[in-house]
Amino acid sequence: MTRVRTAGIGVTVLGVVGYGVGTFFAYPGRAFSVTAMMVGITLWAIGGDA
Repeated sequence: MTRVRTAGIGVTVLGVVGYGVGTFFAYPGRAFSVTAMMVGITLWAIGGDA
C-alpha cells in the first residue's frame, strides 16, 4: 500500500501545481488539475500506513 500512498501524494502535488499554473496562464485541460487533486487525495487516503 505504500506505493498507492506515494502515487496519491504525487498526483496531488501535480494537481496543485497544475491548478496554480492555471490561475496565471490559460492552457487546455487545466480543469483536469482539480480532478487530479481529488484522485490523488483519495489514493493518499486509502494508501494506509503499511
